[in-house]
Amino acid sequence: MNSDDLAFFSMVVDAGSIACAATLAGCDASTLSRRMTNLEKAYGTRLFVRTGRGVAVSPEGEVLLGYARQMATLMDRAKASIRDLHQQGPAVIHIVAQPTIAKTMFGTLYHALHNRFPHSRIHFSEALADKILYDLRASKADLAIMYRPESPGSQAYEPLLHEQLYLICPAGFELRPEQLNSAAFAQIPLMLKRSRHGLRVFIEEMCTRFGCEPNVVLQNDSSTATTLELIAQHCGCAIMPLAAAQSMIDQGRVVAHALDGWNFERCVALATGHTEISSSDLWVLNGLIRQVIDELIASGSWQGARPA
Repeated sequence: MNSDDLAFFSMVVDAGSIACAATLAGCDASTLSRRMTNLEKAYGTRLFVRTGRGVAVSPEGEVLLGYARQMATLMDRAKASIRDLHQQGPAVIHIVAQPTIAKTMFGTLYHALHNRFPHSRIHFSEALADKILYDLRASKADLAIMYRPESPGSQAYEPLLHEQLYLICPAGFELRPEQLNSAAFAQIPLMLKRSRHGLRVFIEEMCTRFGCEPNVVLQNDSSTATTLELIAQHCGCAIMPLAAAQSMIDQGRVVAHALDGWNFERCVALATGHTEISSSDLWVLNGLIRQVIDELIASGSWQGARPA
């Protein structure tokens, strides 16, 4: 006997016949009849009185019917509680992103998360790649939105979008077209990170193809905002996504040049850490993040990007 047997038993009592109950339940009448017979055997008594028009509940069946009704009510309450808990979502949602990504999408993402999970506490933070990966492994963050490294290691990444890179120069900087796709590229004063950063590696590889070396005038491990200010003050040029520099481009303080022929895009990806968020809620979060990205790209708010 199980809760389904009691539910079928109540259905037969309400319908007044096994045939009618079977039709309502969408099952075979002989199958339902066999289950009721097994139920009577389990209780060792007659639960129904057969009549010419169908069945009527016996006195013993009346007793069982009361418990069956209670069981149905309890099951309905359990389902409602679980459904409500699922709709409430996780207690806390902690998402970390690299600074440029955070600046571009956190505002829109907050409203999407708050609308879907109004009872969840939302925690945003930004960090560089090494710190993000540490937080994911240490269960200090649930999800990360970051640039996928050239060597992913053991961390799994789910591509979200591809972002074209541009040469960002000070306003008024004189640039000849051949400097973007020949050995003349070495004439451009660059600011690059000191470490073996993925972007620096790519630029060095491109210069090797051109038969030159990058002209690094400043080792710069500063934030994106500081780097843009350095560019605006004619300290050098840098290569970065268009979205990172868009506000200063709009102000006319820096200009962007497309690197046609370089065929270099950075992949923005989703990474999941050791999280207590359920798999169903993670699936919803994944969908919300993708929805936000599609909206930002479609509206032109994430320029130079295309969906993965």
